[in-house]
Order: sequence, then C-alpha cells, then structure tokens
Amino acid sequence: MKQSNGFLKEFKRESKSDKAFRIINIVYLGICGIAVLYPLLYSLACSFSSTKAIVQGKVFLWPVDFTLDSYKAVLEYNMIGTGFLNSILYCVGATVISVILLLLAAYPLSRKDLPGRKFFTYFFVVTMFFNGGIIPNYILMKNLNLVGSRWSLIIAFMFSCYNMIIVKSYFQSSISPGLLDAAHIDGCNDFMFFLRIAIPLAKPVIAVMVLFNMVSNWNGYFRALLYLTQPETFNLQQVLRNILFVATMPADIVSTVGDSSIQSLQNLLEQLRYAVLIVGMLPMMVVYPFVQKFFVKGMMIGAIKE
Repeated sequence: MKQSNGFLKEFKRESKSDKAFRIINIVYLGICGIAVLYPLLYSLACSFSSTKAIVQGKVFLWPVDFTLDSYKAVLEYNMIGTGFLNSILYCVGATVISVILLLLAAYPLSRKDLPGRKFFTYFFVVTMFFNGGIIPNYILMKNLNLVGSRWSLIIAFMFSCYNMIIVKSYFQSSISPGLLDAAHIDGCNDFMFFLRIAIPLAKPVIAVMVLFNMVSNWNGYFRALLYLTQPETFNLQQVLRNILFVATMPADIVSTVGDSSIQSLQNLLEQLRYAVLIVGMLPMMVVYPFVQKFFVKGMMIGAIKE
C-alpha cells in the first residue's frame, strides 16, 4: 500500500509530458504482455481440455471439460520421449562445447599484448558477416559423413562469432590491466590467471551465454531438418513439426484410442499438439529462473562506470 501511495505521489509531481510518456509505456508494455501471454495460456488451457471443446472453439483461457488424455497420449508416443532426450543431448553437448570455445577464443583476443590480435579479430568478424551459406555447409557435412549423425547438430551450433565478441568485450571491461599485473607479480602465469581469476569473474557473461546457447539449441529446427534423416535422431522440434504439420497419426498413438475412426484420431491429434507445445516449453521455463540473476548482472556490468 505504501509503495502504491508513493507511486501516485511521484506520478502527480511529474510534468504532463512525463505522465503521457509513462501512460503510453504502460499501455504498450501491457499490450506486448498480453500478446506474449495469451498464446501460452491458450495452449495450456487447450492441453487440459477435451477435444470436443477445442474443435468447437469453447476454450479461451481456462480448460473446458478437464482431461489428461493428451498428456497420456504424449507418454504413449515413443517418438516424443526420444525427441525430448535427443534435444537434451544436443542442447547440453553444444552448449558445453560452445561455452568452452567462446572462453578460449574471447580471452586471448581481449588481451592487448596478443601478437596478431587485430588480424584474428578481423578473421572472426569477416566470417560472421560473410559465411558460406546453407548449401556449402550441407556439402561440408556430407563430405565429413555427418549427415544423419547426431554430431552434425552439435557441430552446427558449436560456435558463434557474435557471442564471442560479447564475451571478448566483457573481458575487456571487467578485467583491468592492474589486476593482471598484480597476478604476475604474485607468480601467476597467464593460464592460471585465466583459469582461477578470469573465468570466475566471467560467471555473469557465462550464464548469459549458457542461456543464449540453450535457447538457440533447444529451438533449433531448420538445421535439424537439413542434417537429421533418421527418426531416432530427431529432436523434439522435428517431432513437434511432424505432429503440427504432417497429417499422419503414429501407430503407438492409434493403440491408445478406443474408437479407431479417422475423426477420433484427427481429434486426438488436434489435442496432442497443445500438449507437445507445453512439454517443449517446460525445460527453458524451468532453467531461466536459475540463470536470471546472472543474466541481469551480466547485462548491467559494464554499463555503470565508477
């Protein structure tokens, strides 16, 4: 109550232009919030609603004729479980390798005493703006016999020049030359300084990179569509794509339906879509709260100078 009263007093003291600006911001952010939250709430409500209610358009923000049939079908559909485990494998594998490579590349480039520093920096930047493209990358993967292999998706997301530049800038702004000189005086070599001082100081930006890589890898769909050919290697996004856009019903889902008519199968497919959407969103929604504090800190450090 005290906070709301303080807000009202502050609002009354503002000029008309400030009040108008604040009101426009509140309205705009409210519209953006509704645009983001409504599809999520609608999908969640549909995943717990009966097929009849979904088809008839009765679901709005709350489940109608509450049921868990769609989640039971998800558990019975083996490909969803396989895709979920594959997505975790691709996400964790590519994220770990990517963060290690980012640190190993960004820290030396942040050091002004690195021989050839400008050349290597330009080398990375040029590849960021001018890459080979989709077809040369596919030909490269094919020549390496990686098409159809799980490694193709891990290697495809293994390194990002843009993220490397962010980490490099963070090292430059957070590690002062005096700190490095003091470490050298105490007998610390460059490798130990990187391992024991630079990396612990870089925890916020590491958390940001972990979040960026995990979201990118978890939602990776296009490259998986290019490189993965066997159903047992599909990630969750490919399985979801097949359910959403391919009008086919897997045999293990058919066995869960008592009435095997075409209409009942199509209705179950309609209901299953929303359940898979929710299952696909859960991991990132669970991980984000643990990374949020580091994410905010990583965004703020370097913006405030003393």
